[in-house]
Amino acid sequence: MTALFGLARRNWQISNPPEVPKSPKPLRFGVLSAADIAPSALIVPSKSHPEVVVQVIAARDPSKAKAFAQKHGIPEVAATYQDILDNQNIDCVYIPLPNGLHLKWALRALEAGKHVLLEKPSVGNAAEARALFRSPLLASGGPHRTPPVILEAAHFVFHPAWAAFMSFVSPPDVASARATLWVPRWRLGADDIRYRYELAGGALMDLGFYTATAIMRVFGSVAEECIECKTEPGSMDARCDRWFKARYRFPGGDGPNSERIGEIEGDFKAPLDRISPDVHVVHRPVVVTDDSGLEADISAEVERAGGAAKVEVVRIRKVKFTTFVQPTYMHSIEVDDEYQMRQRLEGPAAALQPAVAVLKTWRKSKTTKAYTFRDMGAEQPGEPYWATYRYQLEQFVNRVRGRETRQWFGGEDSINTMRMIDMAYTAAKLPLRVSEVDKKTEEKLEKPEQKSDQKAAEMKSDKKTELKPDRRVEQKFDKQFEQKLDRRAEQRT
Repeated sequence: MTALFGLARRNWQISNPPEVPKSPKPLRFGVLSAADIAPSALIVPSKSHPEVVVQVIAARDPSKAKAFAQKHGIPEVAATYQDILDNQNIDCVYIPLPNGLHLKWALRALEAGKHVLLEKPSVGNAAEARALFRSPLLASGGPHRTPPVILEAAHFVFHPAWAAFMSFVSPPDVASARATLWVPRWRLGADDIRYRYELAGGALMDLGFYTATAIMRVFGSVAEECIECKTEPGSMDARCDRWFKARYRFPGGDGPNSERIGEIEGDFKAPLDRISPDVHVVHRPVVVTDDSGLEADISAEVERAGGAAKVEVVRIRKVKFTTFVQPTYMHSIEVDDEYQMRQRLEGPAAALQPAVAVLKTWRKSKTTKAYTFRDMGAEQPGEPYWATYRYQLEQFVNRVRGRETRQWFGGEDSINTMRMIDMAYTAAKLPLRVSEVDKKTEEKLEKPEQKSDQKAAEMKSDKKTELKPDRRVEQKFDKQFEQKLDRRAEQRT
């Protein structure tokens, strides 16, 4: 009963955290778009952070911006997004616009000297990610003294449950991993902006961001190639995927029989039996040298073999992280260790019988959770009701303030995630996503680099058809159509 009460209380406080007094000089945020994700991602988390104030919002529809501000207690409403960027009292901006508008407005915000919290996915493809996250503005700050901070909202990696999960994972020893993420079939309408190719939509762009990021962290690197990617289209555009399943080959394999394979799968229309987003990890057999209590057993087996054998203990570890994207609501981390005590014969005896014999096997299993860093024995701020977004905001503020940042998702992480997504689209023979850009932004994009990366991926996967995004055709909207898309965009979650 106590556990059930704690669950109910924690889940209520996620959306209704206790508000704290603000510091004399808090960071003042502007929000670009009255998107449905904004309350969960910033507005609610800001209530429990003493150094954050959500000061102003703008939307294409001024009446919606005003209603949104009144509902969520935002003091100011700006006429345009640019007005927020021009406001000298605003320190940071949160950008939850449609995917295809991220690049343009993130670059404009950096040019204005604003720190940027950018919704995922950051941009449309890896070339755009390089243009954004390797921008000279991040090194010099342009005309502003302090270089601005930009963070793509990979919120789940900031939660202590992710740190606890990774404490049981040894990236160099991972043999295989699988990450899955589902959206219930009734959640998204047929005309949802996630199905719009011209706004850089697609399941891989959304669910693939989470799952690709997860397996990259598990393996400790970006994949060498996408071996295979299957997709099913949404109802609006055949270029825009509704479901995907991709298999990647990661570096570190010893040959065809010991490849390191990662798999991701996601569905915008998942059936009822697919609810929990999970990460499954299987390690290679590893010789255990630091597990106490085994020394006596090993010595006894060596003595029994007359000293003619080398005895070792091998562990095969499996780890499953349930509900990895939003662990604050409920999660579990299951660790299953299979041990084998092996006898490795040496000298003449090895020629008379198999060189390796399994003397005995046993298992150790446990399930753990971590809602705060204190739960895993670490001294770091946090409360059980802090959502992933609140932990993310804590580190974003620390980085802006120049303080120690315990967890982070850097620009190269963002670039590598987009590389993973590009690989999958190329393997699926679908065109890469692209962003709406103005002429100034387009000049910054490294088109030759994009073609080079794409050509290399095609050579590895033995594909002969070059897939090139057509920026000029796909990104030129008339004003009326753009406004219609933006109204739909502000309903995104």
